[in-house]
Amino acid sequence: MAATQREPRLATKELFDLTPMPDHIPKVTEIGSTSGPLMSAAFFIGARCRPFNDDYMKCKEDAQGRGELECMKEGRKVTRCAQSVLKDVTTHCLEQFRSHWQCLENNNHHYYDCRAPEWALNKCVYEKLPDKLVKSIPGAPEDEVPIYLRNKHIHAKVPWSQGTPWVHPGSKWEEKEPERKPMPEKPKLEGLSYSQRFWAIRRYYLDVEATKPKKKWENPLL
Repeated sequence: MAATQREPRLATKELFDLTPMPDHIPKVTEIGSTSGPLMSAAFFIGARCRPFNDDYMKCKEDAQGRGELECMKEGRKVTRCAQSVLKDVTTHCLEQFRSHWQCLENNNHHYYDCRAPEWALNKCVYEKLPDKLVKSIPGAPEDEVPIYLRNKHIHAKVPWSQGTPWVHPGSKWEEKEPERKPMPEKPKLEGLSYSQRFWAIRRYYLDVEATKPKKKWENPLL
């Protein structure tokens, strides 16, 4: 049997679904953004739009696997809220926002490679947006330094991030002036042998070092 041959064909036309949405579904323009800007603003969208996200997920759960059309109304609210976040961020923090999402797109969307522009964006969003949005990771351990406040990332191209992590006022990780321990008294060396003097002086300098304040995230294991 002879093999059949067919000329290759490329699809050059865009296909559009022209079926109109039902009248009871609110009309909304899609965001139309690429993954970089959406990842950059993801935590701010989550902070402002959490009630709408929860309503949408509750609707999907109640629909038991359906919900594409039944939950469209709630989904439109999520889209509209996300649009408001992107609009506010681009209006008040365009330079920091562009710097961060371009860094993400140039580094395979790895957050840990873009901490410095992320800190600048977090600071701008908190200070200039009216509702003072704050980045937080849901479900993260409360007794550990958040990953986005650490200077060292072992998987990053440059393990040590440039700059200082920005912490919003009132955060438990905000650097405060700690109470300084009293300075230890200088050791009395009279009548001591050479070895005893050495250990007394060494103990004194260790006690002095212990009185110096340390930052909350200053941990060599991070």
